[in-house]
Amino acid sequence: MLVAIAVVSGFKHEISEKVIGFGSHIQVSNFDENNSYETQPISSDQSFIQQLKLDPEIKHIQVFATKAGILKTTEGIQGVVMKGIDKDFDWSFFRQRIVEGSVFKVQDSVKTNDIIVSRKIATLLRLKTGQEIVIYFIQDPPRGRKFRITGIYETGLEEFDNLYLLCDIGHIQKLNDWTPKQVGGFEISLRHFDRLDEMGSKVYEMAGSTLNARTIREIYPQLFDWLGLQDLNALVIIILMIIVAGINMISALLIVILDRIHLIGTLKALGSTSGNLRKIFLYLSSFLIVRGLMIGNLIGIGLCLLQKYTHLVHLDQQSYYIPFVPVQISIWYILILNAGTLLICTLLMLLPTILLYRISPLKALRFS
Repeated sequence: MLVAIAVVSGFKHEISEKVIGFGSHIQVSNFDENNSYETQPISSDQSFIQQLKLDPEIKHIQVFATKAGILKTTEGIQGVVMKGIDKDFDWSFFRQRIVEGSVFKVQDSVKTNDIIVSRKIATLLRLKTGQEIVIYFIQDPPRGRKFRITGIYETGLEEFDNLYLLCDIGHIQKLNDWTPKQVGGFEISLRHFDRLDEMGSKVYEMAGSTLNARTIREIYPQLFDWLGLQDLNALVIIILMIIVAGINMISALLIVILDRIHLIGTLKALGSTSGNLRKIFLYLSSFLIVRGLMIGNLIGIGLCLLQKYTHLVHLDQQSYYIPFVPVQISIWYILILNAGTLLICTLLMLLPTILLYRISPLKALRFS
């Protein structure tokens, strides 16, 4: 049960961190935005953004813009989405996922032609760091821009790795004939994920009628619904394991009672009540449960720590988005799980002790 909870918690945490790291917790954009990657511009000078920066729950706010294009090389053609970033961009997520090269720096004075691409695109088109590429943009008139690859990243999420390239937002502003004060939207990062819905509603109200604020759960509902199903899987596993543990404990206690029929008959003949005998056997079963919990905790936590620090068990990253089985150990989960298991198994022990009330001291002593 500990391993099941640790794996599910770790899996949800890792996937959520990847999605949030790429798109932050809340995105604010124009209400006119459709499902395409060609966003309508909004002003970067928004009064509510300054107010949000004072909120202690807000971790970071940055601007962005996206534009679809076609990456053409001698090896082939690939449709891509350029994500433009400014100097306020938080690189912490991508620095951990750079597999080759490095990130680039955005400056105010001049646009940089540096970009980073995903390993999936780099492998498909045989791209390398330091290589110059040309990306064409379908507009009137069609335009092309030359870029230099400074880094290759890998998130493991195909939704991102198959499409996105990061570049200076100045290129998208120039291609769309925007002013330097016009951007595609804002990305807002929170300090606590459990307050996502609350802060999403707050930002939505503050943004006004012309801007739309969406949480990362609303942007990628299918991904978070899939993660929610993992909770159901863990719950089913835990219920089944508790049932098995309860049946095993009931069987063990029945064997103990039947093995001590002569003792039970003797104690009853000496005046002991069935209620007192029931307490004795409940104390005995509780001792067995606690001892089993201690052994289970040692094995379960040990396995989780072994996987956490060695990544012994691997996964297919294309199917599970992660190259290894992630685990997340929480002291609260451990305490709740142990307390719940102890309580349920102890209550189940009341069933076999009913047999004590049906044991006759005369028959127990005669046939023992």
